[in-house]
Order: sequence, then structure tokens, then C-alpha cells
Amino acid sequence: MNKVLQYFFFAGMIFLSLKTTAQNLTINRDSVVQLYGVVMSADSLRGLDATSIIDEHDGRGTITNDQGVFSIAVLKGDKIRFSSIGFKDKTVTIPDTLKSRHYYVIQLMVNDTAYLPATILRPRPTRAQFERDFVNTEVPADALEIARKNNDAATRKALLMSLPSDGREAYNAQVRQQVSKSYYNGQQPPLNIFNPAAWAEFIQAWKRGDFKRNSSSQ
Repeated sequence: MNKVLQYFFFAGMIFLSLKTTAQNLTINRDSVVQLYGVVMSADSLRGLDATSIIDEHDGRGTITNDQGVFSIAVLKGDKIRFSSIGFKDKTVTIPDTLKSRHYYVIQLMVNDTAYLPATILRPRPTRAQFERDFVNTEVPADALEIARKNNDAATRKALLMSLPSDGREAYNAQVRQQVSKSYYNGQQPPLNIFNPAAWAEFIQAWKRGDFKRNSSSQ
């Protein structure tokens, strides 16, 4: 008899817990709101991109696009914080009594002025005094040694040979190739064997050891 009572007791507890969980899920599902909006500056009404929208309830968030538009799923009663560099933070609370599943907001951000300490620039009275102070300025030994190493001819040559081309150099090389291909389109390009500039470049590359390095790497 006791076992039967224990069975019904545990079954009732499980039923009540499942019912409570289902009610909580229904409440949470009914509390979900899709928040839409746009973030703009208050002075010029310009859309602010990369503005952070953070739900302070659980830390979820998103950012605005290049036009200041955003969308995020929140719960009724949550506090939403808007944060953008150079502007004061703003907090918006989603109404608890909201009937719709959608909520729209236009958030205006006010500039956050930062006051820096004043800096006064005074010139030297004369050129001679400036030259005297400049020459007598003490430079730390470590900084002077670093500058001396960076200006060494061998170091600069090694960096020039080892560092890859940057974006501008690569772009210029590609543009030169395209221009040359378009210029000689439909005709035989000239042979560089008769070009003195090409011979000078070949001799300089041979002196630098470019061909030896390429052969050793293979």
C-alpha cells in the first residue's frame, strides 16, 4: 500500500513540474519581441553604423549596419543599451504591457564631448637658441642604438630583399603589366635584349645575387 501511495505521489510531482515548465515556456514565448529600429545622430540625423545594441538582461547584442538599421529579439521588460564611440550611451526599456510582437524605435545619439588638458606651444626666441637646444638635447643610448641599426646600409638592404611588396607596389606592378599588355595588343612586343634599360636592370640584379638566391631556393 505504501508503495502505491509513493508511486502516485511521485507521479503527481512529475505532472506538476511538467505543467509548471510548460506554463513558463508559454510565458517566455509570449514575452519575445522583435525589436527593429534605426540609430542616428541627434544633430545631423545621420545613420550611425557599428553602434552596439546590448540586451542587459542576458548580454546578447548586435550592431547596426552602414545605415544605422538594426534588428534583435528581446523580451518584454528588458533594458536595451545603445553604445557608440563619440556618443553618450542610451538605455531603452521594452514596455511590459506591449501587445504586439514587434517594437520599433528611433534612437538619437548625443555627442559626448571630451575635454583634453590645454597644451601651450611656445617657439624659441631665436633660431640660434633653437639650434643650440636641439644640438644639446640628450638622446637615450638605447634609442640612438636602435636608430643606428635601422639606418645601417646592410640592414636596409636585407630588409629590402626579405620584406614582401606592399599593396601599393603590388597594385602598381599589376597596372604596369595590364598597360603593357593593352599597349602591345595585336602586335609583337619588343625584345628586351635590345633595351639598354633592361640590360642595366639585369646587371644590377646579377650584382645583388638575385639569380643565385633563386637557384638555391629551388
